[in-house]
Amino acid sequence: MTSDAEIIITFLYKRSGKDELSFSDLYLNLSMELNWFTPDDAKAFVNTAIKQELLIKKGDLIKPNFDYNKIAKYTKQKVEELMNNKGIIRNTLKIESVISNAKAFLNVQKEFGSFNNYIWKFVNYKTIDNKFKDLSELPSKTEQSEQMSKDLKKRRFKFVGPTICYAFMQAVGMVNDHVINCFRYEDINKIV
Repeated sequence: MTSDAEIIITFLYKRSGKDELSFSDLYLNLSMELNWFTPDDAKAFVNTAIKQELLIKKGDLIKPNFDYNKIAKYTKQKVEELMNNKGIIRNTLKIESVISNAKAFLNVQKEFGSFNNYIWKFVNYKTIDNKFKDLSELPSKTEQSEQMSKDLKKRRFKFVGPTICYAFMQAVGMVNDHVINCFRYEDINKIV
């Protein structure tokens, strides 16, 4: 269902302003421009997303294969159909939460103009550079992720605890948790 992979894919396409991207554009965005993945990991991520049908390949172009507007309209009949789909996690609460989250996502977009405008307020619209020296310093949640979780729940999002929120913050670049001696640390700071 809704995963970090879908969040990353949504971010890349929204950022590009395009409905379709080439494999090389996706790969370069993930590994070179955003520095989220090593080049090999970026290729593996895109190929895995295609295999899991999160991305659809049409000739040389690739496009996302999920639509929050469509998911928000799913009915009980669709939930029953999904419960028979062996390709997904078949848990009624999780499936229903994806539908609920899609509706909440659309409400946030309507209220704030975009989900991006809403979500970045938790870090004052600027990436937090934690300047950790050792991996043991990395938290599983922070005050900001706890605030985000509380607000998302108030807006009827489900399965959005502070640890999940912090992982999301890391995935989309709201925090730079690379240790300062990591080769990616300075590269990330140049981007943000």
